[in-house]
Amino acid sequence: MSLSKAPKAKNPAELDWSNLGFTYMNLPYRYRAYWRDGEWRDAGLTEDATITINEGSTSLHYGQEVFEGLKAYRCKDGSINLFRPDQNAQRMQNSCERLMMPKVPTEMFISALKSVVKANEEYIPPYGTGGTLYLRPYLIGVGGNIGVHPAEEYIFSIFAMPVGNYFKGGLTPTNFIASEYDRAAHKGTGASKVGGNYAASLFPGQLAHDAGFSDCIYLDPINHQKIEEVGSANFFGITKDGKFVTPKSPSILPSVTKFSLLYLAEHNFGMETEQGDIYIDQLDHFAEAGACGTAAVISPIGGFQYGDHFHVFYSKTEVGPVTRKLYDELTGIQFGDVKAPEGWIEKV
Repeated sequence: MSLSKAPKAKNPAELDWSNLGFTYMNLPYRYRAYWRDGEWRDAGLTEDATITINEGSTSLHYGQEVFEGLKAYRCKDGSINLFRPDQNAQRMQNSCERLMMPKVPTEMFISALKSVVKANEEYIPPYGTGGTLYLRPYLIGVGGNIGVHPAEEYIFSIFAMPVGNYFKGGLTPTNFIASEYDRAAHKGTGASKVGGNYAASLFPGQLAHDAGFSDCIYLDPINHQKIEEVGSANFFGITKDGKFVTPKSPSILPSVTKFSLLYLAEHNFGMETEQGDIYIDQLDHFAEAGACGTAAVISPIGGFQYGDHFHVFYSKTEVGPVTRKLYDELTGIQFGDVKAPEGWIEKV
């Protein structure tokens, strides 16, 4: 018995661009390359959404795999933007180093992204719909292995799909709950974008959904006193005196979106910024809070449940003014409506 193959995506003319959600679609083309004998080879586009790997592949047994997430944006003039793809390339290289995998060179990474975007251009949501073309690069260890050691062969691939909002409601405040579970350890793989971190988050995430929350907030794994991450996104808060603060920890994934917001807050809006500790018993210092990441962009946090206490930041229903300002600036840059800092935009 063979597994069923994913059906091809609908014709672009049949898609409701303004109500896409965040779900997989089998688009016509994806990029694939193979690491063998110490070099990348056989690179190019393919229409086959299925990969066949050996049953002993390290990605299946020992979690030797890394991935990335970024987007292509349709601009008002019809052109296409990639937002800081060099930063995703660098982060993937850092993840590869942590898991002892061959690195994908930045030039190869960006060239592959462009080839996938161009090949699937008709699936990029039109300007003004709020939709984007989500890109998922991944790298997996393959081959006939069984010992706990790095694989000798690897597959690098990038696929794409049009997406809408990651969290239901988009830029609408939702509520989150503190988890008693840990996402990652301080000297583990939390700062790397690896599948094991996300597998560990499935159960506590489901508990949060079952309790009526958008997701859970993970606290520091040592004392459970400081905020670290919001589900699969980074946390930020705006203090009552106007400072942009985000947690700093060796187990937090370095979000491209977060570092972009730190830059924009300081350089475009003159705000003081800080990466530091955010204690759960000091939430009243913050006027606004949100989750940020490639998929989420910015998702305002209305309320935060911790034990028996429910803390409301700006509002459970309204977006705070600073959060709105940062969102408009960031998305304006991504869609080409606001001038970007030098090097942030790569045209396809």
